[in-house]
Amino acid sequence: NPGPQPLALLAAANKEPLVLTVASFAVTKLAYVRLTKLFREKYLQEKGVDVRFRLTFAGSGVQARAVIDGLPADMVALALPLDVQKIADAGLLSANWQKGFPLGSVVCETTVALVVRPGNPKNIQSWEDLTQPGLQVIVANPKTAGVARWIFLALWGSKMKKGAAAAKEYITKVFDNVLVQPRDAREASDVFYRQRLGDVLLTYENEVVLTNQVYGPEKALPYVVPSPNVRIECPMALVDKVLDARPAAAREAAHAFGKFCFTPEAQVEFGRVGFRTNRKLCKTPPAHLAGQPQIKMWTVDKELGGWGSAQRRFFDAGEILDQIQADVGARKAEARKAGKK
Repeated sequence: NPGPQPLALLAAANKEPLVLTVASFAVTKLAYVRLTKLFREKYLQEKGVDVRFRLTFAGSGVQARAVIDGLPADMVALALPLDVQKIADAGLLSANWQKGFPLGSVVCETTVALVVRPGNPKNIQSWEDLTQPGLQVIVANPKTAGVARWIFLALWGSKMKKGAAAAKEYITKVFDNVLVQPRDAREASDVFYRQRLGDVLLTYENEVVLTNQVYGPEKALPYVVPSPNVRIECPMALVDKVLDARPAAAREAAHAFGKFCFTPEAQVEFGRVGFRTNRKLCKTPPAHLAGQPQIKMWTVDKELGGWGSAQRRFFDAGEILDQIQADVGARKAEARKAGKK
């Protein structure tokens, strides 16, 4: 790669750099740091425009709220379609945002993994093993973290064929075992890996792969990807209200960056940090899937009627999540009163 041509460099040197703000969810940081660097070089060479990126990362729900409350993000790349839809419902982006990019604007995918201690001392192999008495589970808070809402639905999906009552009873047993609920997937990993709390961490598969890379082979932890499992679809969208107030060059660059993220080159970068690349976009499977068994994947759209329906049924105030947490919280409070651990 010869790099940007001198003419492009000269043209860019005479202009102020174009700054784009991208708000994404916590565990995508390394992917977007790499992708923005690659895109910046490419766009400078092709268009003579120097694009700088201001990247912000937090839990998906936190990011959606921040954008609605005025964070001037030109683009969002969040953990679940519902969070992008909330921004659309607030009038900040097109109602047809899912048509803005290929494949319903789902830029990367992952699924749920169960991370265990070395040697898997609790012998956790499946969803069912999460209910064993005395197990200490670490999972992020569904009120702030997209990962935790996906996990909740994955847990539900493992029992949904047996009916709603069985699924609710099962999740209640799992939540009885929850030791702590950090704000997002990154914090949950920190609690499990660095603070060494808990017997099992429920998180994104990509988060385990990336964290194991960071910690290195000596401190990497084993994990299980149970089947069936939910296909976690992470969408991207332009924030029209913000871009409408900016020069046309900003929208052009933002759209070009979005399109770039759907190219095979960009998908390989997502794969390198643990995501599952979409086979329609990239024929090369990520290295972390080599030798892994195939798992049955289901989607929220097909099985639960989409994220709007799932939100109303499970996550709205007073619905199934709140009912389970109130039930579990009351029992834990009683246990504390009785002097139990």
